[in-house]
Amino acid sequence: MTETFVPPTRFAVPGRISVSAQAAAHWQTATLTEVRRETPHASTFRFAVPGWAGHLPGQHLMLRLTAGDGYAAQRHYSLASPPDDTGHIELTLDHVDDGEVSGWFHTVAEPGDEVEVRGPLSGFFAWPGDRPALLIGAGSGVVPLMSMVRHHRARALAVPLRLLVSARRPEELIYAREYGEETTPVFTRSGPPGVPVGRLSAAHVAPLLAESPQGGWEAYVCGSNGFAEHASRLLVEAGQPVHRIRIERFG
Repeated sequence: MTETFVPPTRFAVPGRISVSAQAAAHWQTATLTEVRRETPHASTFRFAVPGWAGHLPGQHLMLRLTAGDGYAAQRHYSLASPPDDTGHIELTLDHVDDGEVSGWFHTVAEPGDEVEVRGPLSGFFAWPGDRPALLIGAGSGVVPLMSMVRHHRARALAVPLRLLVSARRPEELIYAREYGEETTPVFTRSGPPGVPVGRLSAAHVAPLLAESPQGGWEAYVCGSNGFAEHASRLLVEAGQPVHRIRIERFG
């Protein structure tokens, strides 16, 4: 049975938390301020979180919804916003069939609603912007990678960054309006006129490895289990050291 969620009431957060480890241990109130449609099945949800201590691109948070009867559901979501977006965070969520939390966001939530968040969490997949980054994502796996791209642009970082992003069709490409020269889209079902269609392949990965910048790439892969295995295998076959491949997967 699908629960209908009522946003939890606001509660006091004692002071601004300035250390990530401290922030991750406390639930904070996040107020929804904006909803932006990205694709027919994905939207970005922007929140005001006055006590947010900041994060590194690639980190995620825990989100909690509580129903009127006390039933609560928690989910991990990657942060899409760059760390410079002070006091605000953004999450981009797919509308998952029968999903309790994503269903609430896509069919019920509206600006002014409040949820609880805890984070930032995990430093393994984080990219502080101090080394060349090769980003490979599929579907909503591009969300934490977009935080890295936005951080790279906001700070005008000179360190090289490249993004390979896979989607089934152009209309399903999340953040399509934001991509620039750093990004190569790969379409697996249908594409724009003149653009080859097919699965991510060595033809996409090998040229980037052949042009590896000084110090080499730090590779970040995010997507489904199947995509993560496929993309990491392509990287290794193209010469990327295994210990410099960071993987985040879902499903």
